[in-house]
Amino acid sequence: MSVPPESLRVSRWPRTACARGAAAYPIENHGVIGDLHSVALVGMDGAIDFLCWPRFDSPTVFASLLDDERGGRFQLAPILDDAGSRQIYLPDTNVLFTRFLSEEGVAEVTDFMPVEPGAPAEHNLVRRAMAVRGEVRFRMVCKPRFDYARAEHTVEQRGDEIVFRSTGPDGTALRLRTGRPTRIVDGFAVSEFVLRAGETASFVLEDAGMPSRSGAPGFVDEAFERTVAYWRRWVAHGTYRGRWRETVYRSALTLKLLISDEFGSLVAAPTLGLPERLGGERNWDYRYTWIRDASFTLSSLMRIGYVEEAGRFMRWLEARCDELNPDGSLQIMYGIDGRHGLPESELPHLAGYAGSAPVRVGNGAAGQLQLDIYGELLDAIHHYDLYGQPISHDLWRNIRRLVEWVCGHWRQPDEGIWEVRGGRQEFLLSRVMCWVALDRALRLAQRRSLPAPLERWYAERDRIYEDVFENFWDARRRALVQHRGSDRMDAAVLLLPLMNFVAPTDPRWLSTMRAVEEELVDDALVYRYRCGEAAPDGLSGAEGTFCMCSFWYADCLAKAGQVDRSRFLFEKMLGYANHLGLYPEELGARGQHLGNFPQAFTHLALIRAARMLDRALSAAGRA
Repeated sequence: MSVPPESLRVSRWPRTACARGAAAYPIENHGVIGDLHSVALVGMDGAIDFLCWPRFDSPTVFASLLDDERGGRFQLAPILDDAGSRQIYLPDTNVLFTRFLSEEGVAEVTDFMPVEPGAPAEHNLVRRAMAVRGEVRFRMVCKPRFDYARAEHTVEQRGDEIVFRSTGPDGTALRLRTGRPTRIVDGFAVSEFVLRAGETASFVLEDAGMPSRSGAPGFVDEAFERTVAYWRRWVAHGTYRGRWRETVYRSALTLKLLISDEFGSLVAAPTLGLPERLGGERNWDYRYTWIRDASFTLSSLMRIGYVEEAGRFMRWLEARCDELNPDGSLQIMYGIDGRHGLPESELPHLAGYAGSAPVRVGNGAAGQLQLDIYGELLDAIHHYDLYGQPISHDLWRNIRRLVEWVCGHWRQPDEGIWEVRGGRQEFLLSRVMCWVALDRALRLAQRRSLPAPLERWYAERDRIYEDVFENFWDARRRALVQHRGSDRMDAAVLLLPLMNFVAPTDPRWLSTMRAVEEELVDDALVYRYRCGEAAPDGLSGAEGTFCMCSFWYADCLAKAGQVDRSRFLFEKMLGYANHLGLYPEELGARGQHLGNFPQAFTHLALIRAARMLDRALSAAGRA
């Protein structure tokens, strides 16, 4: 019997209607689970709305977050009238519980992806339904849409297994295993069943091309215990003992989810196409490894005790340094496996989140020139050599090539940290981060007595310093401005005291921070820059406030000795997290989450600000 697809949805959970028949379930209404190979977004309505399979950068198999009608989803939820829902993580883990509460009964869905680092990845996704109180009817709908919803698929039922096989070029095959009666309807799997208090039903989605252990008795319980134990062992290696411990470790757990166990690289975010402005064109694919983002992230994790992750990234990075461009430069970003080509294309068949089109795959920014990456990279290497393991001879040899390239190219205009598409400029932060690259290379060479043309590097470093104050200082505004010839502010300037380029109490810095406050700060929230003709970035429309910049701002205030104000604004920013402590890239006017989610940039900035503020409060004798 064919059942209309719409009747199969648990429809008592709000999804905002928008263009082309699509819908947008709020970004912030999701938790994330993962296995260090990929990440799934799980809605408070029990739907997995986004999942790339089997890797972060693989095509999606569920993408209803980008198109409610076409994208595909994996729904598991009770059928209860007037139910509310809550989500929590099992403490110190990435195991997610979604609880549904009504007068009729209480139900719970547990979601996790088993983690076994170092073992061959089985890519299992486990969902377990349980009746907590009363007798509860559940509905499961598994509706994959392969290859970004471009490919058709076949479906075959064999006992308690249902195999979905893409007919597209991706060739993906998924096996859904369950002991509950399940039928095939219009190419997807449907199950309705009743559980009494204390009873459970499990569904395991796995790679059909690999040997399976999920059919063994007790698999789900054993996988649950192993996964919980893994995450708790990992958290226990952390060294942070200050204020906001739970918040800091939730951010650390989120960052860990974004690190590839296979390659040691880190994605900027596990999603694509989520807009920086509703209905706009600022919709990017962040499932790749930016030198900048990864360097910042590993530095943050290293500062709270997670040195192993930094070591694995250093090995990945060393391989990239062996592939330098002929002139000695690096790309700004790579695939997680180190591939260089990331061609950008559009998916016109997807409506986009809340009608925000186009949905893009790949990222054309890979071909940009962004001079700031060398500073972030050398800062991370400097700290790894200091707190982790001494770097190798081969890496130092390539670092010398990179630094020599910086010496010859720091005066060039580029696209800058924000990857503008409106033409190159001589950006302030790019200039400063070239100074950081030389400064950290000099520190590293002197500390380890490594061979280097120190006099040349010292001279170039000092030239950059003088150039910044000669050509980027606006005497009228008494501020360091966004780029040469501009009078506009850019929140990237907040990195200057954080990178020790300028003292946090220097009068020129304090007046610069006041100019940032006048132009970019809205209470605790900070814009990257003001969009429009005054600050062209080649794109139409405005955008939200940038969460990372808000944490940078709190960090700067703490370093400047304004600890009470810093704490006040930091605590306000904590209030913009979702119910699970997860942050996006940006926030809209109503505090709604925008941009890709969860965003590594935001969580690493939170960790840094929390550490800085905690030390400042303790030094000031605050409770």
